[in-house]
Amino acid sequence: MGRVTVRRGVAPLLVLMALTGCTSEQPAAVQVAEVRRAPVTEVVEAPATIGARASATLRAPAQGTIAKLYVRDGDRVRKGQIVARIRSPQAEDQLRQARRASEMAAPASFRAPAVRLPTLDTSAFDRKVARHFAQARKEARKVEDRPTRKRLLSAIDLAATQYRAQTKALASITAQLNRSIGGLMSGLTSGLSSSMASLQAASRTQARAAVKAAERTVRSLTVKAPFAGVVTLGRVSGGGGLPGGVESLLSQLPGGSGGQLPSVPSGGSAQGSTPVAAGVPVAAGDPLVTVTDVSVLTLAADVDETDVLLVREGVKAQVELDAVPGATYEAVVTGIGVTPMEGTTGGVSYPVSLRLGPGAFDDRTKAPTPKPGMSAVARLTVRESPSAVAAPASAIVSSGRESVVWAVSGGRAHRRVVKLGAQGDAVVEVLNGVSVGERIVVKGADSVREGQALP
Repeated sequence: MGRVTVRRGVAPLLVLMALTGCTSEQPAAVQVAEVRRAPVTEVVEAPATIGARASATLRAPAQGTIAKLYVRDGDRVRKGQIVARIRSPQAEDQLRQARRASEMAAPASFRAPAVRLPTLDTSAFDRKVARHFAQARKEARKVEDRPTRKRLLSAIDLAATQYRAQTKALASITAQLNRSIGGLMSGLTSGLSSSMASLQAASRTQARAAVKAAERTVRSLTVKAPFAGVVTLGRVSGGGGLPGGVESLLSQLPGGSGGQLPSVPSGGSAQGSTPVAAGVPVAAGDPLVTVTDVSVLTLAADVDETDVLLVREGVKAQVELDAVPGATYEAVVTGIGVTPMEGTTGGVSYPVSLRLGPGAFDDRTKAPTPKPGMSAVARLTVRESPSAVAAPASAIVSSGRESVVWAVSGGRAHRRVVKLGAQGDAVVEVLNGVSVGERIVVKGADSVREGQALP
């Protein structure tokens, strides 16, 4: 049988004595004890950071000057409370320009030109032709030969009939052409009118949106707290910003970058920046104040991938802070993230969120309230068994994927494969493989062999 390695370290002497009853008659290298019932608690330890319920950095919506500052560092504010007012002639001028542009975007009518062919007036020509036909008939009647006269008159009548038919056909062609031209111009007029209406509607919509964006910017010159919390003043660049004009209003439309900028964590003071104070010039986007809601403190822990599957919502934890030695705080798991983070040692960890509770010192006096950003260590109680079939961790030997103990029966050692439950630092829970009252090797287990004689 190959050599096996011990999975856990040697248990503390008090735990061994509680579970054993070992005697000084046993060899010094190997100790045997009975399996007893005992509470077993498995704890996962993870580095953590204190956080706040919410935090928002309020930024200058436009270039201007801080007209009045209503708060100081550390002040507590209510939701909707005014924290600062900014005077911005540029923003007010943009609003005036936007309103003028909106008034100029009034609808205009469009009328297509009328096109119609004139009706041909042939009346004078018709009268002249009629006189010629009359003269021809008069001359034909002078012919004495009756058959010849009759043929001449018939030819003249036929010519007159053909002339009238051609005149009527020309009038019909002119009327039909006018109808075709009228239909074509009607369709053209309708299409152009529709296109012009669409362009005008788009122009009016854009103008109204520019007005609303400018109005929002002017309203946001009065900076208000988005929620209750503690104020931290920022630092500003001291001026600059985007050029004025109606064009800059378009950047404030949805998808643009103008107006009240999104709340983002403050990234520290820029070189050459100026503390926020009344009379200080600001540029659009400069951080004015950060409001932090500390009504509920949270904890962000990084749990190793080998332990995260044991963590569940509602799991309790004990938290220790570097800033408060000797104090222990209560916490409970509120969420487990699924996005891995690469650790410094090459493995990965997962974010686990906890709600931080009160803390106390060893003498039960109340511990101070931590501040966001403080570092901590969270010990999460992932498994508990108050009355487990327990064995010292030193009794468990790892052999491949199996966990093994050496049971002593008839004075000899016998290999037993066991299944483990909760695993504490000193004691582990054995779910099956051994029973209460059985004797097992609790020290020197890695040196025992099958059938070895043991007292």
